[in-house]
Amino acid sequence: MHAAAGTRGAPPIGVDALTSGLLGAALATWVTFVPCFLWIFLGAPYVERLRANAALSGALSAISAAVAGVILNLAIWFGLHVLFGRVERLESGPVSLPYPDPTTLDPAALFLTIVAAASLLRWKRGVFQTLAICSAAGWLLMLV
Repeated sequence: MHAAAGTRGAPPIGVDALTSGLLGAALATWVTFVPCFLWIFLGAPYVERLRANAALSGALSAISAAVAGVILNLAIWFGLHVLFGRVERLESGPVSLPYPDPTTLDPAALFLTIVAAASLLRWKRGVFQTLAICSAAGWLLMLV
């Protein structure tokens, strides 16, 4: 009799945690990005024709502006929460702004941010080179 009395059937047979994690990551990536790419590939041939229509061109411009705003909002949110250990909210009526506690600044995260910015903007490295540089610098920081 197996240890978990009262359960039905045989004990569960599964895969190890690493394989499960990789399968879960692959599935999440697939269902997140494939639908977006399908829309892009299906709609790309028609975008230039849509740009000729003034009303649709305005709508596409508005959508592009909204997407840029969402990306900027996420960049600020992640930047604040990575660089600072505590981020509070300042609220006044309908306005709600995040503000970080300057005493919780993470020097290692600030250093890696500066290295990434310099790599991309000053030294004109690509994203993969910047990622490799920052990964190595982060690994060295962990050793220290």
